[in-house]
Amino acid sequence: MIQEFKEFIARGNVIDLAVGVIIGSAFTAIVKSLTNNLINPLIGIFLGKIDLSNLKVSIGDATFKYGAFLNSVINFFIVALVVFFLVKIINRIVRTKEEEPEEDATDASEQYLEEIRDLLKKQSEK
Repeated sequence: MIQEFKEFIARGNVIDLAVGVIIGSAFTAIVKSLTNNLINPLIGIFLGKIDLSNLKVSIGDATFKYGAFLNSVINFFIVALVVFFLVKIINRIVRTKEEEPEEDATDASEQYLEEIRDLLKKQSEK
């Protein structure tokens, strides 16, 4: 069972997934900082509030923190936009590789063999 687990972990897909999760977590922290420290103050200027995350509505004993929700929505749209552009770039790269015409796959030895074959055919026809 331990050997099977080692083989599972050693697969490239699992390692790629782990790297993606780690980078995604770090990227999420950067986006959260961007939203909290740059975008929210900019929006706050227009709303007359400095901190967007403190926006809330109280109804009775319930408090609805819609500012924190707006932060999460802004974070989501930034991450989604970046992922969209990454996928678009990757698709463009993959498409250009697929559309490139393949070069003549025959190497020199195959060409020589074809020439020899053609010469032998000509000699046998005489």
